[in-house]
Amino acid sequence: MKTKPHVAFVTDALLGIGGAEKTLFAALDSFPAADVFTLVYDQRAFAATPVANTRVFTSYLDRLPFARTHHRLFLPLMPHAIERFKLRDYDIVVSFSYAVANGVKAEGGRHLSYTHTPMRYAWRDLNIRGDKYGNNPIISGYLRSFRRWDRAAAARVQAFAVISNDIARQVKADYGREARVIYPPVETDRFHAGRPRDEYYAVVTRLVAHKRVDLIVDAFTALGLPLKIIGDGPEKERLMQRAGSNVEFLGLRSDAEVAELLSRARAFVSAADEDFGIAIVEAQASGCPVISYGRGGALETVVDGYTGLFFPEQSADCIMDSVRAFERAAASFNSLAIADHARRFDKAVFQRDFERFVMGTSSEEMLQYAASPQAVPVG
Repeated sequence: MKTKPHVAFVTDALLGIGGAEKTLFAALDSFPAADVFTLVYDQRAFAATPVANTRVFTSYLDRLPFARTHHRLFLPLMPHAIERFKLRDYDIVVSFSYAVANGVKAEGGRHLSYTHTPMRYAWRDLNIRGDKYGNNPIISGYLRSFRRWDRAAAARVQAFAVISNDIARQVKADYGREARVIYPPVETDRFHAGRPRDEYYAVVTRLVAHKRVDLIVDAFTALGLPLKIIGDGPEKERLMQRAGSNVEFLGLRSDAEVAELLSRARAFVSAADEDFGIAIVEAQASGCPVISYGRGGALETVVDGYTGLFFPEQSADCIMDSVRAFERAAASFNSLAIADHARRFDKAVFQRDFERFVMGTSSEEMLQYAASPQAVPVG
């Protein structure tokens, strides 16, 4: 009788719950016996999640002062730390990577990657804060070195899956590797398309610079329309200082509260260049039209004119123009049709495709990997 494979999941960090962490939760539902390896881990943040019932192994970075509160400062140590994990006892290693997790050494087992994105600060030339392009010469020099390491690390991966077609193109450009698309999980049955809808607009996101919530705040302060912002992060104080009285910061809310707020919101607003954008799909599962920056993963999850509207540039003026256009067309959006569209991204679809990826990676793919130039170790 064939025994079940011994599986390890490797992720960059476990410090708070966002889209990457929700994806890990769904993967653990499919493989509950898997062990988890991560650079740093805030156990308190995951007390009521599937991770709490899992063996979690951390790197030496987790024992360093400030590693959990300022983990980006330790980027130069992350490649070394991820390579030190001992994984020789595992049949299958799956890295969930948005920074360095692809660099783990599987030591004999199959190494598969579910890549959220090649690290955006290295490959997209964003600064470390994520709010503009370019870094100082010292950081730029380090990131050139990092890209060489990252590409060599990706060469050790035997098969890639990614969260969107946009990221598949990034993986091809950055790593020279093909990848299959497995959309991240959305628990669509947690949401309902409520009626009637209220007058407020909603944002649900981490308050970090690259999400560009500052542009949404500026736009709605100028428009004077009610806006509710759900989420927390290092940008919160700065955003509150520039917001008008019509902008309300609700902080972190429970899943049930978020679902209720989205079920009644007039529309959901996103200004980020999302790799996928789970919150955008959650809004649609609530029957909530989406007003989004028309790039990245949103192009794969929002149907312009049917489930939402796109704006062409990351600017407050473009957001204002799109909100005004939505106000004129609001009656044409059908909440039930929007919710139905979101079901194609349901958690069950992810789990089916993810299990096939982990357990059914074809022999043809493995032979292609073995024969590819990318598989040659880089010394």
